[in-house]
This record gives sequence, structure tokens and C-alpha cells, in this order.
Amino acid sequence: MIDAGSARACPLCGSREEERVLAASFDESRLGPLSFASRKPPELMHWRLVTCATCGLVYANPAPSGDALLGAYRDAGFDAAGESRFAADTYARVVKRLLPSLPDRAGALDIGAGDGAFLGRLVELGFSGVVGLEPSQAAREGAPEPVRSLTREEPFAPGVLAEGGFSLVTCLQTIEHLAEPLALCREAHRLLKPGGALVLVCHDRRAWSARVLGRRSPIYDVEHLQLFDRHTVRGLLERSGFERIEVHALVNRYPLRYWLRLARVSLPLGRLGALAFSLPVGNLWAVGYRPGGSV
Repeated sequence: MIDAGSARACPLCGSREEERVLAASFDESRLGPLSFASRKPPELMHWRLVTCATCGLVYANPAPSGDALLGAYRDAGFDAAGESRFAADTYARVVKRLLPSLPDRAGALDIGAGDGAFLGRLVELGFSGVVGLEPSQAAREGAPEPVRSLTREEPFAPGVLAEGGFSLVTCLQTIEHLAEPLALCREAHRLLKPGGALVLVCHDRRAWSARVLGRRSPIYDVEHLQLFDRHTVRGLLERSGFERIEVHALVNRYPLRYWLRLARVSLPLGRLGALAFSLPVGNLWAVGYRPGGSV
């Protein structure tokens, strides 16, 4: 069981001034084993969402507790192995362009690693000391053997990992799911070496797809406790102490069957379903660097 939980202030700026309230459309009876899984079919449910009158972040208020969410993610199913490989290729292209700016390739942490597909890409890019954190048992068990040993069950918590031990920390399509996104980014800052980078991937609530689809957009989901845009994701990194911040649109590449799944369209595709297409469907990637190191 998971419910709306307690009231919360804006998780970005701490304000309690709300505007543009979007009523909840949550129905617990519709929750299933994939409700808190990655790349699931959209359920078109969400918590009560408000826009912060101070910084513009859209966030769930009230929202489930961190403990309740952790339990939901631990028990979630997993059926996105094929799509995770396509996502890993997209994220690897982002990291590849950042390699000249990193202090080295010793130490890479992925928060919300899923089945570890992206961990394998980090190893291929030459990173050592690769670690993935993933609460879902089903996702970890779906990891291919070479990277399964790199994935840990424990949640991302302050003080667990050594300060300055990583050149790269990634949080890919996970930051919207967290009760305290600012705390995660500040802890990532502590874990990075001087000049190391935090890379975030998230939805853009102001993207054309979100504007056209409105509340039928997959971004409005019970997994999402906040929705960012270019301004608020930049603010998240700034408030966490990062510099040299960049925010870019992300072009995703998935098979046709997955794009139709997101659109809740069912067609007999046959082999056509495996054809992959690249589309700018409304995601952002952002990078910030811990001060220090060479530029």
C-alpha cells in the first residue's frame, strides 16, 4: 500500500507558496507490479501537483514518504531489458562528449541503475571503479552477468560512499522519483573529485509533447514527485554547488513498439516493431561540475 503521505515544501527552494494546483488522479486499485518500474506502460495517474510560486518547480504535495517509495521500488517488476539497452546507448553518447572535461575515468556511480545496461557502457568507455545503485530486485536480477556484480541494492544515502571517490555521477530518469532531489545532488557533489561531473536526465515539462498531450502525457505519473524544465534543473545544480552548468535537449532512440507503448497504441507490427527511431520527445540532460580541477 502507498498513499499520498505528508505535505511538503518545494523540494528545490523550500517555499510553501503554491499556484496552479492540479488535482490528484491517483487510484490505488490500479497499481500493479510495474507501477514503479522503469519504462512501463503509462497509467495516466498522478499525485496532487502544484507549481511553486517562488521558483516554478512543479511538485507533488503531499507526497509519499521516502521509506514508502523505497519499498515500492524494491518490489517493482521489470520488463524493459530491450529498451534499457537503447537508453544506455543514448546516455553513453552524452558521457562520451564529456570525457575531455573529466579529471580522469577512475570512479563512476550510476544512481538508479536498473538492469545495469548503462554500467556496461561506462566500462566500455574506459571507466574503472564503476558502481550502480538499484533498489529493484527484479531489475538487478535482470542484469547481464558481466555487470551484475557492479550493482548494489542499498539506497543512495549521505555518508555511505567516500568523499571525492568518483569522476562521474549519473542520475538518469531518476531525479523526478526522489523525495529529496536537492539532497541527492548535494551528496553527489560531495562524492565527486574536483572537476568531476554530475549528469542528470529528466523530463522537460515545457516540451512540445507535454504541452500537446497535457495530462495525458506520460510525465504525469505516480512515480514522479517533481517535474523539471530547463530553468529548474539548472537551479537544482546551482543550489547544489555545481558550476559550468549546461542544459540540453536529449534525443531518445527506441524501437517503434516502445514509442507506441508510450502512446498507448496497440498495433500488429511484426518485424516493424523492432525498427528504431530517434525522436526529441521532451527530455533534458544537464551537467554540472564540482569546482576545482582543470577546465
